[in-house]
Amino acid sequence: MTSTARFLRFTVAALGLSAAAVGAVLALTGPERAPAIAYTLLDGSQHHSDALRGKVVLVNFWATSCTSCIKEMPLLAANHRKYAGRGFETLAVAMRYDPPAYVVNYAQSRQLPFPVVIDNTGEIARRYGKVQLTPTTFVLDKKGRIAHRYVGPPDAAHLDALISRLLAAG
Repeated sequence: MTSTARFLRFTVAALGLSAAAVGAVLALTGPERAPAIAYTLLDGSQHHSDALRGKVVLVNFWATSCTSCIKEMPLLAANHRKYAGRGFETLAVAMRYDPPAYVVNYAQSRQLPFPVVIDNTGEIARRYGKVQLTPTTFVLDKKGRIAHRYVGPPDAAHLDALISRLLAAG
């Protein structure tokens, strides 16, 4: 066996052990807790994520300039309408580079049924792991833990099943 082949074999084995170690740590520590955030809605009212504990929450990072974001909004609105009465909340977080007037116009003209936040400092995106790509969506369980993260538009069937499962969980 050549030294290159031995090196590659060693590297693959080391990566396998690293992945196993990460998996073991995650299994022991459980899902990551979502960050506690304070935010201001488009109407100027101030809120804190602690008030959402006990609900399944979808946090969607988006921008009016993002065609995938605009395309997925009807799905998010439909899921919000479907599950809102069962302890589900949606929070749409517009990225800091999105002009506030565009966000307000979009939210009002589309009559979005959920709260919209403009992350004008980028702090919310930073706290969620330096979110830069849109759309990025986090689904939180009732204990405020991140149950799933989607980068790009979520698969509608997977998202629906996930929300249903989390709402049914105690």
